[in-house]
Amino acid sequence: MSEVLVSGAAVTAPLRAPQNRVLKKFLANKSAMIGAAIVLLFVAVALLAPWLAPFDPVKANFLAVRKPPSELYWLGTDELGRDIFSRLIWGARTSLLAGCISVLIAIVIGVPLGLIAGYWQGGWDGVISRVIEALLACPFLILAIALGAFLGPSLGNAMIAIGLSAMPIFARLTRGQVLAIRHEEYIDGAKAIGLPDRWIVLRYVLPNVMSPILVQATLAIAAAIITEASLSFLGLGQQPPNPSWGAMLNTAKGYLEQAPWMSIFPGIAIFLTVQGFNLLGDGLRDALDPRND
Repeated sequence: MSEVLVSGAAVTAPLRAPQNRVLKKFLANKSAMIGAAIVLLFVAVALLAPWLAPFDPVKANFLAVRKPPSELYWLGTDELGRDIFSRLIWGARTSLLAGCISVLIAIVIGVPLGLIAGYWQGGWDGVISRVIEALLACPFLILAIALGAFLGPSLGNAMIAIGLSAMPIFARLTRGQVLAIRHEEYIDGAKAIGLPDRWIVLRYVLPNVMSPILVQATLAIAAAIITEASLSFLGLGQQPPNPSWGAMLNTAKGYLEQAPWMSIFPGIAIFLTVQGFNLLGDGLRDALDPRND
């Protein structure tokens, strides 16, 4: 816990030793470092897309239709002669943006609901828990597709659909963590000196449930990237001609024999990005788990 109560006053406890221990455990985990390197690579590619892409990702060139990989077109071209390498680079921006923003939406909505249900309980807990259970009864991908179809085809609507679909996971996780710590001594001490419940939740409860939320967020980004690619594959995400890995796979399915490179490279990009976030999430979970000390 981040603070202790001494003589009725809140005193910040030194946290450098535990933080250093967590950092050392994370850096010693080879899988976590590989995942972090992959994630940082794709983040750098997304941020530097205007300077890294050798060609305009949306400009067609009918003199270079479905060209195989070559010195000019490193990963070949698509059915309109667009450079696949350039479209992959710009597609990284779409996928990472969709993954991060959708998970942020899920956290902003789900974590407060979990805090309310877990700390105040009573009627609020009953209503919120029933809604969460109803949403969790529907598979994540099916719910995201249904919401995406309802909201309409666009990248913004796809991010909202993914965020709302992932929200119950964060709400349930937060509620469970709050129930586990709400009767700890430092919470009882804060109540004893007359601190309001809202202050206790924000100052003491929330910081102590952030570790599992951080791990879940990292893993949820991987799931959100796959879901965004699925929605784009179905025409419910990023709209043409803007590049998206899922939309590229949708187009490539009609040219599997004539131009297999059109599907191979977007598939590899999705696999590497998702695997990177999964390895990073697993490494964070191991580093933050005190049972692994």
